[in-house]
Amino acid sequence: MAVTLESLGIDKLPREERLILAQQIWDSIDAETPSPLLPISEELRIELERRVAEDDATPEARIPWEQVKTELLARLAK
Repeated sequence: MAVTLESLGIDKLPREERLILAQQIWDSIDAETPSPLLPISEELRIELERRVAEDDATPEARIPWEQVKTELLARLAK
């Protein structure tokens, strides 16, 4: 029998406790991973850090996912 949220009673826990449990599960998986799943080059790491810094510096330029999704679906419908 497969392990499910219901069989473990997790679905009955309050939202906050489920979030804490999810983080603990993720941390345990991460701790077992000896190296990054997708090693990246130093050049790519620097570029990603630059993009994160740019995003942090200009939060007003962010577009919410729902808006992007709606606009994309509208384009595809044409």
